[in-house]
Amino acid sequence: MSAGKLIVSKRFLPFFLTQASGAFNDNVFKNALMLMLTFAAANALPWDIDLTMNLAAGLFILPFLLFSATAGALADAVCKTRLIRALKLLEIGLMLLAGAAFYFEQYMLLLALLFLMGSQSAFFGPVKYAILPQLLTEKELLAGNAWVEMGTFIAILLGTITGGVLVGLAGAPIWIALIVIAFSVLGYLISRKIPLVDKMAGAEHFRFAPWQQTKAAISISYSNRTLYLAIMAISWFWFLGASYLTQFPNFTKTILGGDNTVVTALLVAFSVGVGIGSMLCERLSGDRVELGLVPIGSVGLTLFGVSLFFSSPAQLPVELLNLQQFLATGFGWKVLIDLIFIGISGGLFIVPLYALLQQRAEPQQRARVIAANNIFNALFMVASAIAGIVFLTVFNLAIPEYFLILAVMNAVIAIYVYSQVPEFAVRFVIYLLGHTMYRVKSHGLEHIPNDGAAILVANHVSYVDALLIGGAVRRPVSFVMEKAIYDLPVANWLFKAARTIPICAKQKDEAVYEAAFAAIKHELAQGNLVCIFPEGRLTKTGEIDSFRPGIERIVAETPVPVIPMALQGLWGSFFSHHGNGAFKFKGRFWSKVNLIASAEIPAEQASAAELEQQVKRLRGAGR
Repeated sequence: MSAGKLIVSKRFLPFFLTQASGAFNDNVFKNALMLMLTFAAANALPWDIDLTMNLAAGLFILPFLLFSATAGALADAVCKTRLIRALKLLEIGLMLLAGAAFYFEQYMLLLALLFLMGSQSAFFGPVKYAILPQLLTEKELLAGNAWVEMGTFIAILLGTITGGVLVGLAGAPIWIALIVIAFSVLGYLISRKIPLVDKMAGAEHFRFAPWQQTKAAISISYSNRTLYLAIMAISWFWFLGASYLTQFPNFTKTILGGDNTVVTALLVAFSVGVGIGSMLCERLSGDRVELGLVPIGSVGLTLFGVSLFFSSPAQLPVELLNLQQFLATGFGWKVLIDLIFIGISGGLFIVPLYALLQQRAEPQQRARVIAANNIFNALFMVASAIAGIVFLTVFNLAIPEYFLILAVMNAVIAIYVYSQVPEFAVRFVIYLLGHTMYRVKSHGLEHIPNDGAAILVANHVSYVDALLIGGAVRRPVSFVMEKAIYDLPVANWLFKAARTIPICAKQKDEAVYEAAFAAIKHELAQGNLVCIFPEGRLTKTGEIDSFRPGIERIVAETPVPVIPMALQGLWGSFFSHHGNGAFKFKGRFWSKVNLIASAEIPAEQASAAELEQQVKRLRGAGR
């Protein structure tokens, strides 16, 4: 289903509107309170206004540290739809109290309610992401996350702006009370339309134990290194986002020389950019979770972060500029464009990572994995505040210099994450190949099981066969590859990162030969996919060579289904042996490729001769 059809579906639209209305209401309440404490009630509390601002920020974020794990355990233990409805009912009660507190100017009560609203949001966060895989199919998961991220950032932006507008109206407390109560009621009514989802089988009984549950959630995230580093990458984005957003007001006033309209424009540019990037994910990925976009996003975060440093003016304007005057300067549009592209890069970066958490986490632990993510997000946002103090106050750097440091830090962290989880880099190379030199269309890949062990067999035409098949198949695949190809300079690192298994003829090196079969057996025992090229070498003629009997040994040792596949359109391409051979600049640089799969063959019927005939039939006349 396309993103456009998904957003209007009865399975998704009520959930989307429920979470967006909640984000909007949170930010109307929070921004209105912060502005009233700053301007209308600066002397209403018995301490300094700076302490009030920091206290308010801390009160909202503290519940994410205290209760996220408990929220994850609760979401894993109960029906997620009913939990959402209960949380929206709680929001109505809190907003009724908030409305009364605004009207009677009870600011201490409002600060307490800010903590309670943070707590409600902390409980909503895990269930918000954990319910998506139950509402959507796997093909819809990326589009669903794209809509959620876009909706969240736009709702935060609109809520922040609305809160600011309401504070400026006559009778502001009444208007604020009416809006937050109305949207809390609206959110609950919409949540009644979210389809009921089943309680997870085998779910643990819930008990309230925040400290033990926090340790358990973090332990669960540690147990899978890919998920843990994905959480770290998401949290780093929130560190970056919080760093930018926190500095916008002072950056606007002291560096750009702009007024409050310019601050709003910067917020809009960043938020709209994230929304565009989130929706681009769905368009660029098709209907799969495409991790190859994550490195593209991280490159953009660094490049446009550096560009923002150079776009900042060297000299402060004489007087504060409104938005029209700001855009008339030589740097106004440059700054806004940089922020839009930082936001776009952030969307490309974060959406596949959220989808990865939902897809790879165990269903019974999914909400707790999301909870662990929320805990680290909160810690990283606190760390961003500390970093801002250290760099801007202690080291006395200018804000553009701080932005430059953030861009460089992003590059260093990205390199570390991709070196620790090579899957991101491999998917990036596959994505580039599949969208530059090749256009790959797949047919029949639904025959590949969604889980469990299976063997894929295919004809061997070029040096990039494994990358193209790996890019088309949804599940990770371990490839068995001729050692001579595996050892190619530069490509060797990529093949290692993709967990490729090198093999050679038994008479050439028996140790390598036997190690390959042991590795294949291990991968299949783990329930993974293994792809082999039974010809044993690249074709020199474009025709399919005889299949070697190694496949028969594999299925004899580990009886699993075998899926025949065929590649069309690669013969004569740059990486094939057509003409003077591969890399001789004689082949086509751009090719249309078809990857065709047929129904599985049971292990007892999977002979080399039978599979050879099946692959030849699939390949047909197209080479």
